[in-house]
Amino acid sequence: MAGEEDAHRETWDTFRELVNMAPAALEKWLATDESRAAGQHKDGGESTGHASGRAIVGILRKKKGDLSDEDYAHMRKVTGYIRRHLAQRPSGDVRDTRWRYSLMNWGHDPLRDS
Repeated sequence: MAGEEDAHRETWDTFRELVNMAPAALEKWLATDESRAAGQHKDGGESTGHASGRAIVGILRKKKGDLSDEDYAHMRKVTGYIRRHLAQRPSGDVRDTRWRYSLMNWGHDPLRDS
C-alpha cells in the first residue's frame, strides 16, 4: 500500500506543478472557439485535449482523498502530454498558436511560465 501511496503522491505533485490553470479559468477557456478548434479531432467530434480538459476540471474540483485510480491514470496521461508538448515549443511568439491552445486544453498555459 505504501508504494501505491507514494506513486499517487508523486503523480499528484507533478500534476499540480504542470497543470497551472485554475478550474474556472480552464472551464472558461474550454468554452472558446479557439479551444474547440485546437488538437486532433476524431470523426469531426471533440478533440482528445478538449475532452481531457473537461476531465481535468473534474479532478481539480475533487478533494485529494476522493480521487480514484482512474483519476490518477488520467493525471499521469496529462503530465506526460504536457511534458512532451512543452519539448516541441515553436520559436517566436506563441501567444496565438495552436501549440499554446492545445496545451491550454490540457490545463497548462505556457505564458504563465514567462
